[in-house]
Amino acid sequence: MNYLEKYSGWLESEVIDEKTKEELKAINDEKELEDRFYKDLEFGTGGLRGIIGAGSNRMNVYTVEKATQGLSEYLLNKYKDEDISVSIAYDSRNMSKEFATSAALTLCANGIKVNLFESLRPTPVLSYTVGYLESKAGIVITASHNPKQYNGYKVYGEDGGQVTDNAAKEILYFINNVDDFSKIKSINMSQALEKGLLRLIGEEVDKTYIEKVKALTIREDLIKEKAKDLKIIYTPIHGSGNIPVRRVLKELGYENVNIVKDQEMPDGNFPTADYPNPEEPKVFNLALEMAEKIEPDIIFGTDPDCDRIGTVVKDNDGEYKVLTGNMMGALLTEYILSSLKEKNRLPKDGIIIKTIVTTEMAAEIAKEFNTEIIDVLTGFKYIGEKIKEFEESGEKSYLFGFEESYGYLAGTFVRDKDAVIAAMLICEMALYYKEKGMNLYDALINLYEKYGFFKESLISMNLEGKDGQEKMSRTLEYLRHSMKVELNGIKIIKKLDYKIGIEKNLVTLTEEVINLPESNVLKFILEDESSFVVRPSGTEPKMKIYLSVKGNSLKNAEEKVENLKKSVMSIINDACNA
Repeated sequence: MNYLEKYSGWLESEVIDEKTKEELKAINDEKELEDRFYKDLEFGTGGLRGIIGAGSNRMNVYTVEKATQGLSEYLLNKYKDEDISVSIAYDSRNMSKEFATSAALTLCANGIKVNLFESLRPTPVLSYTVGYLESKAGIVITASHNPKQYNGYKVYGEDGGQVTDNAAKEILYFINNVDDFSKIKSINMSQALEKGLLRLIGEEVDKTYIEKVKALTIREDLIKEKAKDLKIIYTPIHGSGNIPVRRVLKELGYENVNIVKDQEMPDGNFPTADYPNPEEPKVFNLALEMAEKIEPDIIFGTDPDCDRIGTVVKDNDGEYKVLTGNMMGALLTEYILSSLKEKNRLPKDGIIIKTIVTTEMAAEIAKEFNTEIIDVLTGFKYIGEKIKEFEESGEKSYLFGFEESYGYLAGTFVRDKDAVIAAMLICEMALYYKEKGMNLYDALINLYEKYGFFKESLISMNLEGKDGQEKMSRTLEYLRHSMKVELNGIKIIKKLDYKIGIEKNLVTLTEEVINLPESNVLKFILEDESSFVVRPSGTEPKMKIYLSVKGNSLKNAEEKVENLKKSVMSIINDACNA
């Protein structure tokens, strides 16, 4: 069925409401119409994510209800003769509450009980809730850090982790069987409540979650005695972190927490941040204005669903600097391992988990503390999957996991990145170094001097629409089959192709199997320890290129990463435009 036939089908459907039909009729741009209907919004390993609007390739109540009908049938098939419940949360984005309600009522119409938060909550709270309430699945409505026109629908398994590849494929099978909106079952709110299928939840869950977060404190005496001395500026960036982050810090005794007022309240239009992402320095402009008067020890911000956190500190020149996810991940890794060792609490079977695009400094730190470290594919769901695996086997003691995109997790009661937990640990670490007369930038420089001057960079290429997807596919195929054997005179010694699961040594011409799930990702390692990874984003219409180098000084590392960037982008641009 081509896009015009799909478009006509929506206009003729008795299920689609008149307001949606009017929105579609008002479209005069043929390209816009094609983009809305040339495919169905894809259900990937994490669920749905797309621009809000009418059409099969958009986020709307119909695409949400279709996905939820498929999920319902998957759950009913998998858990025959068992009680099934699903927990649902949503963030501050436009239409989040409406999509959460639509999903809840579709599940209820299929006879599945639903625990629905009565107001917005962070994504990690949903992850925790699935396990706490013994649900068979979870749903969170969020587009994380995407621009305001986006929303999304993430699905979690009964362990509280995002569904990974096999489960996602099974769910997709059932979603694809819902080939007509008339197959979606419905029930109204009052019926769902009367039948006991829908339950609104809140403080009961919050309280237990907050207690578990506080229990992750490592240096309890330090926090008890000195927490009040740490001067903090925090921005929720109009998201769901405002209440839980402040609650945790307040209950631990952090009295000097200053909130960026213009970014405090939830607002899906994100009026002060076009891109509500703590990776973007601009989101901290208002916080930095406050900093001129307050002179904080630390500034941090959380994204709309409060699973990512960005941190700002002063560098050696007195300028405020946003620490990258790799920098903060390395700092937390070293702080956690050294603190546990000091307190004789570092287990011999402890393990750190990072992704394949995350800094190799973490490996050097783990080696220093005789702690194992492993790589997983990009996406925190794979870290959550490993936590579950180790918990079931009893083989390893999970200590910490992180990814370069500002996501961190300690503890195992949450199975996704958690900015509430991270905020607490970052404050503890900042306080620890403050007592030593240092800030986090000073601590970072110490890490470089001890473990090596690692430098990473990320390039995100926007490739929207059908044409963009074709360019992305063409580029990856070129790199896979026609890639040069050197860059700027530096030999490429290894090519890791995660789609076919093979690591090829280009010097010895030998091959090894990569024991990770299939993913359309390529990694190239150069003889000077530099590397780059190319992959399609799983959540945005982007191709991402991750660059990593190791230098003999900060300046040398910066020069090396810039040279690598030029070389790699020359090849990427040629492939894109071929």
